This record gives sequence, structure tokens and C-alpha cells, in this order.
Amino acid sequence: MTTETMEAPAVTAPTATPPHPLREFWGYFSANRGAVAGLAVIVAVVLLAVFADVLAPHSPYITDTTIALKPPFWQEGGSIAYPLGTDPIGRDILSRLIYGARLSLLIGIIVVTVSIVFGTILGLIAGYVRGMTEIAIMRLMDIVLTLPSLLLAIVIVAILGPGLINSMMAVALVILPHYVRLARAAVITETSKDYVMAARVSGAGALRLMFKEVLPNCTAPLIVQASLGISTAILDAAALGFLGLGAQPPSPEWGTMLADAREFVLRAWWVVTFPGLAILITVLAFNLLGDGLRDALDPKLKR
Repeated sequence: MTTETMEAPAVTAPTATPPHPLREFWGYFSANRGAVAGLAVIVAVVLLAVFADVLAPHSPYITDTTIALKPPFWQEGGSIAYPLGTDPIGRDILSRLIYGARLSLLIGIIVVTVSIVFGTILGLIAGYVRGMTEIAIMRLMDIVLTLPSLLLAIVIVAILGPGLINSMMAVALVILPHYVRLARAAVITETSKDYVMAARVSGAGALRLMFKEVLPNCTAPLIVQASLGISTAILDAAALGFLGLGAQPPSPEWGTMLADAREFVLRAWWVVTFPGLAILITVLAFNLLGDGLRDALDPKLKR
């Protein structure tokens, strides 16, 4: 009688499932505490902008000269009805700051959207077509970059005329070269990779290669630059508003609020301090957010 040896089935070690991309992204992003703080501030500013009609205690446009330059509530003569005081013509500063958040975010989003769309298209063309087309596009962008950004924006607005729309166009043109250069560099890097070669061999046309194969793999640096670009757009738009070339009174734009309060700096500190702090905190938050996005989206920085 022969005994058959029975082989025990091989026990395979359980394979670890890779983390979800969003969870992995949040892990790298949340490691940067400054970025998380910036995100929290941005969420708060967005909520203020969205619910400005509900949260603002007063209208940002109604004037009352009997309460002009009323100090904040914690100072003598202040009132809790106007927590941050009033401006030289009796408008509530807190209400104007809340509505100004809506206007400033709108400026930043529109400017960055226009710049990233046109900049990505020009960068794709320059990086894919090459030759004289690339030289012409990049030399034009170099000329724009050689000029001080704010000075160039002032010149453009001076030609087009003061106003919110013209100031947004000027700022969009000023920050456009950054997206063109980023997109071009990413396209040159990606077009040399195997998957683009395989798509080209399989008969993919130029438009499919640019927008379906290359562009999705170039989005990470563009997203980081977009978050930084919003802060630049808000800051430049506020500078133009301060100079009287951006949003015009009585718009509750933070730069315009600073311009209206210039002559009252010495005797009413709150009329310039709070709009300035709003600009500072919002711009700093977007810069911190950009640092966190860079850490989370750039594989070279992942440890």
C-alpha cells in the first residue's frame, strides 16, 4: 500500500492595498501645518464671501455722516453695532470687509482662470510645435517678464482706462508668462516619454497628443502655480485699486478701502489697519496653500 504525500497549499502573504490617491494626497498635504492653516483661512474667507448677505451686519454702501470715523467697539466711543468701526462717511468697516472678500476672491479666480487657460494653450503650442513658433511665443513672454509686473499693469490700465474689468485684464496679462513657461517645460518633459511615443505610433493626431495625452500629466505644477497666482492677483488688484485704477468707489474692494482712508491714517488707525490685514492674511493663506500643494503633488518632494 503506497502512501501519497499530500502537499499543503501554499499560503500567500496578504498584499497591502495601495492607499486611495485622495488619502495619499491628504497625508502629504496635512504634514505641512502651515498649508492646513492656510486652507482653513481660505475656507473661512470663501464662506464669508458666499454668505456675505447674511453675515454682514450692515449694507456696505449706506452712508451716515453722524457716525463717521467711529472707533472699534473696544475703544472709547465705539459701539458693538459697528464692531470694527466706521469709515470717513459712516459705512460699517466689517460689512465692507465681508463684501470685499467676495470681490477679491472673484478677481483672483477670474484672473487665474483666464491666465491658466491661455497660458496653457500657448505653452502646449510652444512645447509641442517647437521651431520658430516656440521662439516667437517665448521671446514675447520674456519681454513681459522683463518689465516690473505692477508697473506693466498700471500702464495697461492707463491705456484701457480705470475700472475693475480692465484691471483684471491687466493683471491676467502680467501673470500669463508664468503659466506659459510652466506648461512648455512640462510638455517638453512629457513628450519624450514612452506613452507619448506609443500614442504617436498608434496614429494619434497632434491635438489628441497635446490635450489627451500630455496635458493631464502637466496639471500638477499648473495647480500649484494657480494657487500662488490667486494671491498675486488679489495683491495686484488691491494695488491698482489703491492707486485709483482698479475697482471704483463705492465698491467694497480692499485696495479701494485703503485708498479712501489715506488721509485719515493718523487719527483713525482702524480705517487702514483692517483692510490691510485682510489683504495680508488672505494672500499669506494662498501662499501657504501653494506650498502644501507643491509638497503633495510634486513626487520629488515626497518622502
